[in-house]
Amino acid sequence: MSRSLAAAPARTPWLQAGIGALAAIALLWFVFGLYTAGQPMVAMGALVFGAAAIVVYATATSVAWKYLFPGVAGMLLFVAFPLLYTVQIGFTNYSSSNLLTQERSAAYLLDQTVVDEASARRYTVHREGKAYRLRLAPAEGSAGVALLSPPLPLDGSAAAPVPLSAQGSTALAEPLGLRDVIALRSGLLPLQLQLPGADGSGGNGSGEVLRYAGLREFGRIEALWQAQPGGAVKQLASGTVYAPNPATGFFESPSGERVQPGFTVGVGFANYSRMLLDADFRGPFVSIFIWTVLFAGLTVLFSTAIGMTLAVLLEWPALKGRALYRTLLFLPYAVPGFISILVWKGLFNQNFGEINAILDALFGIRPAWFADPTLAKTMILVVNTWLGYPYIMILCTGLIKAIPGDLYEASAIAGATPLVNFFKITVPLIVKPLTPLLISAFAFNFNNFVLISLLTDGRPDFLNTKLPAGTTDILVSYTYRIAFTDSGQNFGLAAAISTLIFFIVAAMALLQLRLTQPQEARR
Repeated sequence: MSRSLAAAPARTPWLQAGIGALAAIALLWFVFGLYTAGQPMVAMGALVFGAAAIVVYATATSVAWKYLFPGVAGMLLFVAFPLLYTVQIGFTNYSSSNLLTQERSAAYLLDQTVVDEASARRYTVHREGKAYRLRLAPAEGSAGVALLSPPLPLDGSAAAPVPLSAQGSTALAEPLGLRDVIALRSGLLPLQLQLPGADGSGGNGSGEVLRYAGLREFGRIEALWQAQPGGAVKQLASGTVYAPNPATGFFESPSGERVQPGFTVGVGFANYSRMLLDADFRGPFVSIFIWTVLFAGLTVLFSTAIGMTLAVLLEWPALKGRALYRTLLFLPYAVPGFISILVWKGLFNQNFGEINAILDALFGIRPAWFADPTLAKTMILVVNTWLGYPYIMILCTGLIKAIPGDLYEASAIAGATPLVNFFKITVPLIVKPLTPLLISAFAFNFNNFVLISLLTDGRPDFLNTKLPAGTTDILVSYTYRIAFTDSGQNFGLAAAISTLIFFIVAAMALLQLRLTQPQEARR
């Protein structure tokens, strides 16, 4: 018994080494597969992460790293990598018209073909045992004869041209219906049918080759483009040569004409300089940036004013039913935000909303909340203040409860009014711990995409702009429009704006950390 127990630990290193070796082999096989699939950078990243995992878990490293590695790897994979990838895209012209690499863009053009209608022949498929025969009718407008293929399996294995011969008196079964022909499409696609030569023979090289041109026809397939030296392509119909332009990311003719699709190239700081130097883009961008800062700042200001005031009122000892009031005032925060936003959108409806109905009954006016930029911004601030004040109210309530009651008793003895208590005791004692939370609220509203998207979608739009931009857009919603909606899907420019947003929010986070540090640590 003791001998077997003593031998057990000796087998553990061998078992650990064997598992590590198998994991290394599996990793190398996976990395090689990624590399051969044309993803060298992904293969390199997988190799680094996999090798690090094997070193941590298959060797005698510290126990702490075995627990820390998943979190560190997840942070690098899901935080650092998307950030670096976004920054990298910001230095390119990556967009809906420049999605591909230069090689894939050229391959796309070279793969474009057209069917020569003069050579097209209608065909039918006839079953013959376990195989099939194809019967090609004479070309339209010609006095030729019907041609027949030998029995074919139609399993996609036919690679060489299949010679055709005159049908003559060969009897055929009934032609297959369209549904059966569609089922055989994978076998028809690779077929090459060789017409008989001038002497009627069908040997190899004796006649032209017809290829699949649809569910009804075979015909001669002609290329539209031809590869040229230096990566250029030639349009066969016009003879124009289009050379790749690494500055614009398009194949261009000597006269400057471009062909789609383009390809992705680096543009340096062009996307960033466009924010500052392009007057047509700078105007809306600066307006949106200023509105974003005002929107976030005013929301925090109004929410803090209302939330702090309500928190102080709800702490008034003489107020009856404080718990009920606190519950009712907290409801806007308890209801899902998107529901509240859609409800407010209906309330502000110009024709059927309750708010305009009340204003019309009292003052005879029906404001165009969604058409006028100033009214739209006012509406957004009202809705966002409604959504945000309960959070501030709860924070202030907790901070007020932490203030010693002796201070208020001494103030009462001195004959101080409630306003004096508020400005001399309450505010000074809660503003310091509240400041970092207000900064985080500002950062949240700086990127409050949901509110803008559901309430106004950035409308009304600016007029006469290169890229569609809304007067109520904030930076994040403007970036979304540039990247995914009606602005040509300019991912490079959107990535540059996203990078700018990241640095702004990162600065706010650093400020928050600075404010939350103990006073002794900052000295």
